[in-house]
Amino acid sequence: MLNMGGPSTVPETHDFLKNLFSDGDLIPLPFQSLLAPWIARRRTPQIEKQYEEIGGGSPILHYTKLQGERMAALLDELSPATAPHKAYIAFRYARPLTDETAKQMKADGVKRAVAFTQYPQYSCSTTGSSLNELYRRGKTGEVGDGVEWSVIDRWGTHPGFIEAVSQNIERALAKFPEEKRKNVVLLFSAHSLPMSVVNRGDPYILEVSATVSAVMDRLGHSNPYRLVWQSQVGPSAWMGMQTGEALKGLARLGHKEAILVPIAFTSDHIETLYELDLEYAKEAKDHGMDVQRAESLNDSPVFIRAIADLAASHLKDCGSGKSGPTSVQMGLRCPGCNNATCGAQKTWFARGGR
Repeated sequence: MLNMGGPSTVPETHDFLKNLFSDGDLIPLPFQSLLAPWIARRRTPQIEKQYEEIGGGSPILHYTKLQGERMAALLDELSPATAPHKAYIAFRYARPLTDETAKQMKADGVKRAVAFTQYPQYSCSTTGSSLNELYRRGKTGEVGDGVEWSVIDRWGTHPGFIEAVSQNIERALAKFPEEKRKNVVLLFSAHSLPMSVVNRGDPYILEVSATVSAVMDRLGHSNPYRLVWQSQVGPSAWMGMQTGEALKGLARLGHKEAILVPIAFTSDHIETLYELDLEYAKEAKDHGMDVQRAESLNDSPVFIRAIADLAASHLKDCGSGKSGPTSVQMGLRCPGCNNATCGAQKTWFARGGR
């Protein structure tokens, strides 16, 4: 289960930030090896305070463990031919890091593995970065010898995922008086990307948009909506408009009710618990708005069933030869890609890790 991760305790914040800013796949910086440690040191005190305000650390490891354990139990029922199943977590910037997980898998003698991204929508800066790191560990034998690999690389329109998100929106809508409900604006908020990544042909913007479209179809287009972007870092241009600016603009235009919908996250973490719940909620209140937040997927049984179905279908299709180790879409590099590791990684996984 591949994801960005987050510091489980406040003292882990600096290492998390250093790992994050050192990753050129996520945040391309000039002189990265020098700038990344400096930015991490500079931002650590502020980010530590944010983690303290949400309870002393990120809950993403807790929820990913829970989701993985329940998914594996369902998989044993859905796909008995490939049982028993075990979920491993490989975070990109926080423990358990990919190298730790690789060692554990080798110690366990794993021979068949699925790299299952927990980013519903594909981006070279998120899923791509995690796969690049897994490739680097896999090709050197750190995961073990003779491991057969395949990849679940994107699933942003899976019916179970769409249903889980839609149900959470409906619960949030129910908090508004019935006479106001149809005018509540749905603000789908996703982590933004630098425009340098967008402009090289990254598919993330398109795939997040497809998720939003599928959710609105499921809701019967019951409410006005917009897709907005959060978590911009640094002075360079990022995809907009930003979530906070959208709330300010809606208030100026006379909209008093809105729901914030985290649409690219599979559990709560600092982007939902601090940015959406504390920072943007306070700003919205200052603008005279009543803003609710749709719950994150966390322990949603509908969502956990969805990822179990995804994995079961993937294993069945790979086993029958209906599909190869990777999707057709994963094989297409961004038109502006100049990352040699990305190309080698895609070839390696397409060959089943050989």
